[in-house]
Amino acid sequence: MAGEPQDDCLFCKIVGGHIPATIVRETETTVAFRDINPQAPTHVLVIPRVHYKNAAELAAAEPGIAADILREAQVVADEDKLESYRIVFNTGSGAGQTVWHAHAHVLGGRGMEWPPG
Repeated sequence: MAGEPQDDCLFCKIVGGHIPATIVRETETTVAFRDINPQAPTHVLVIPRVHYKNAAELAAAEPGIAADILREAQVVADEDKLESYRIVFNTGSGAGQTVWHAHAHVLGGRGMEWPPG
């Protein structure tokens, strides 16, 4: 069921403390941790504690938590002293989503090209 922890979800297991992660921030609604395969000097994932398969489903069901993710992305950027950064939500395998739990990538610390990809 949407919103409920999923036994087969990597990020639900991190939220539940069953898989270790380098956690940089936690709030009542979010967890932020360093990506194990960083694509920039700062690469932090900000995830909701509730399970939704992508950002669109999360935003439709729980817009307040979607906003919390964006607020926490700013805090992560501030704590890493990033003057500029990118927030990325991949939705669907064609866009590069590999973990089916909504999450934002906070990327910074190097130049970002446009268009991405």
